[in-house]
Amino acid sequence: MLFVIAVVSVYLASVVGVTDSTPDSWYVAAVYEHKVILNRDPRVPVSRHDALQHMQKNLDIYEEQAARAAQQGAQILVFPEDGIHGFNFTRLSITSYLETIPDPQEESWNPCMEPERHNNTEVLQRLSCMARRNNLYLVANMPDLQPCPLKTSPSSTCPPDGRWQFNTNVAFRSDGLLVARYHKHNLYFEASCDTPPEPEIITFDTPFAGKFGLFICFDILFHDPTVLLVQRGVRQLIFPTAWMNQLPLLDSIQFQQAFSLGANVTLLAVNIRNDRLIMTGSGIYTPFSATYHHARKGDPEEGRLLVARVPVLEPPEVEAGGGESTISVATDSGYCYQDNCDDPPPPSYPTFISSMMYDTFTFVLLNETQGDVKVCNGTFCCRLQYRWLLQDHKELYAVGAFAGIHTVNGRYALQVCAVVRCGGLDQSSCGQEVEEAESKMDFLLEGNFETKYVYPSILTSRLVLEQPESLQKAPDGRVTIKHSNTKGGLVTACLYGRMYHLDNE
Repeated sequence: MLFVIAVVSVYLASVVGVTDSTPDSWYVAAVYEHKVILNRDPRVPVSRHDALQHMQKNLDIYEEQAARAAQQGAQILVFPEDGIHGFNFTRLSITSYLETIPDPQEESWNPCMEPERHNNTEVLQRLSCMARRNNLYLVANMPDLQPCPLKTSPSSTCPPDGRWQFNTNVAFRSDGLLVARYHKHNLYFEASCDTPPEPEIITFDTPFAGKFGLFICFDILFHDPTVLLVQRGVRQLIFPTAWMNQLPLLDSIQFQQAFSLGANVTLLAVNIRNDRLIMTGSGIYTPFSATYHHARKGDPEEGRLLVARVPVLEPPEVEAGGGESTISVATDSGYCYQDNCDDPPPPSYPTFISSMMYDTFTFVLLNETQGDVKVCNGTFCCRLQYRWLLQDHKELYAVGAFAGIHTVNGRYALQVCAVVRCGGLDQSSCGQEVEEAESKMDFLLEGNFETKYVYPSILTSRLVLEQPESLQKAPDGRVTIKHSNTKGGLVTACLYGRMYHLDNE
């Protein structure tokens, strides 16, 4: 079997917050990337009996994996988005898959111990008993039915059919108690589900790692609720997803690690495995390490359990007014690859325009053995200092900049600096999807960002992550990643800035 599995543990000088490495400051986490058994015709309504029969097949696998995780000492286990029921339902055809999930903030309920309290809650009962039987915290994703009006938002306008249907995370304590319910806020072409009237900031407490926050898939690209959780000092985040990979900037593991590094948090991220939809890539990420799995073409299409020992991150000091305390590290590192390091303005190089991820980037080719290159898209500029490790490399590379509103399959404002391997030897191929590379470089990539929300990533050949040697943020908005001695050929190095405040302009 061929699987890409990597464990990286590299200290980042500019990221702080890990507790002392005493036995009580670590916990064991597990995520299970699940090859979901799908309803072959999800648009056709089925009976509750048939829906349960379908879901029990996936829950049978969950049972096996929960037992395996417990045997390896896991204290918390996370399953992916849509892993129990699948996807591509209509609003009507998902009806028999729905269960009404009580709000744990309003009602204390252990479905395993009190199964008769609520009707039609077979899935909740089985998940609860799974957590209890294996003595671990458990997070899963399932669809929720709530009557109108919502207790949490009584003045909100009801959907036309008079009920709410939500894409939902549920969390259970190790004794089976339902402790959290989160409704996904940023839907991605989900006709069967509603957007909740207000973003929900949902957390739950554990005795081994303190507070965990919940969000789902497309939420990771938006301010609410994801950044709100971080602003409130939540350092452990749980991220079930059904993520369709898109290179060169938004492969699953690439952005999972980028978010962990950029937000300075632990992320328990778990994806579906579905080769037809290019879904794979899960991991357990801290600002210091990554334990992950990413299947590649030709690998057996099967699930994967990851278990890792994770340091407990202490909550940061929260500033008055609800803002988070941010990392501020001067970028005067004295790091360059030129004979003269007095930091002169980089020379001007010819630029060209090419589409990457449906956005119009301005690029400069990297044709020298080493260089200091600046590229701008409007007033937003990126700078790259680089040196090839082998001077006779044969692949084409470029550094690009983009600042603007992304509008395909979602609308969000970006500032991005990226070094990419081009798909071929013509500049028109720069920005295409590439999985493999042979060329290696030492580099420093820097951008002058108008946002503090910048997510760094380094992706190398065959979809292997590398941890930047340093990530540095300065008060003036400069963000820098430095890396050398790349182990694999460079596919992408990226600083992905999110301009949340411009999303609706």
